[in-house]
Amino acid sequence: MTEIDRRPASAEEFHGMHSGPELLILANVWDAVSARALVSLGAKAVATSSAAVAWLHGYPDGNALPVPLLLGSLRDIARNVKVPMTADIEGGYSDDPNTVGETVTSLIDVGVVGINLEDGTGSPDLLCAKIHAVRESAARAAVRLFVNARTDVFLKKNICGPDTLAEAIARGNRYAATGADGIFAPGITNADAIETLAREVPRPLNVRPGPGCHLLANSCGSGRVA
Repeated sequence: MTEIDRRPASAEEFHGMHSGPELLILANVWDAVSARALVSLGAKAVATSSAAVAWLHGYPDGNALPVPLLLGSLRDIARNVKVPMTADIEGGYSDDPNTVGETVTSLIDVGVVGINLEDGTGSPDLLCAKIHAVRESAARAAVRLFVNARTDVFLKKNICGPDTLAEAIARGNRYAATGADGIFAPGITNADAIETLAREVPRPLNVRPGPGCHLLANSCGSGRVA
């Protein structure tokens, strides 16, 4: 059985990992060696770090990595591990939703079954359009791609003060309604805020541990932690 033949089953497996009851812990990789090391330690899936993959090739983080280099790294990882792979693709490396959709088709072709797609400092309308295009690409490939919509309102601090959580909830619900399977909110560290976001947005919640972040299983619900 080829890697391409395995894509639908691997995608379903990855979706199942988000249904709980245990938290899904995803550590980031950047090449085949780091991916194999994690799998040898028992990782159930691997996730790529967009920054690490970009730096590996001599490019800065921030949608600067040429897509062919990204695909090469992902192809190497897929060839060396047999667990589901999800890729952080920043903003899709384009502001054109159709181009993002085409990129995702190429990602699926090399074995990716999940993506992180972020709004950054851009409009949530734009991310919704990208999610829609990605959904169409995945449907054509007959792969149930896990689309993890990342909102950067906490990380980028483009919405400040008490409105930050409300904005994250509003964006999360918009992205979910457009077709996102999960919500990623890096930069959120308060357990009460994590619990509120998990409760108010009906999708698995992905958070990133860091200084000041005290994670509780009942705060994250059925979400994944990476």
